[in-house]
Amino acid sequence: MPKYVIEREIPGAGKLNADQLKAISQTSCGVLGKMGPQIQWVNSQVTADKIYCTYIAPNEEIIREHAKQGGFPANSISRISTTIDPTTAEETV
Repeated sequence: MPKYVIEREIPGAGKLNADQLKAISQTSCGVLGKMGPQIQWVNSQVTADKIYCTYIAPNEEIIREHAKQGGFPANSISRISTTIDPTTAEETV
């Protein structure tokens, strides 16, 4: 199933406290529970004014529906073609 990265513009996101982040996460999980297993939240990275989320989903439309139901922005959605990390630099035998 495809993976996507979602950019959410949320001014002041980096200043959200633990309770606020928990509430956002609970809202997201609640919507995901109603939508079923075809969409999964992997993780999110919070920066000063944005949150970048990784999701597994069959298409962009279901991600947009999750954002709509949760009241979250989805300013851009990009399909991940591949993932690299430090092990990518290692020699293969």
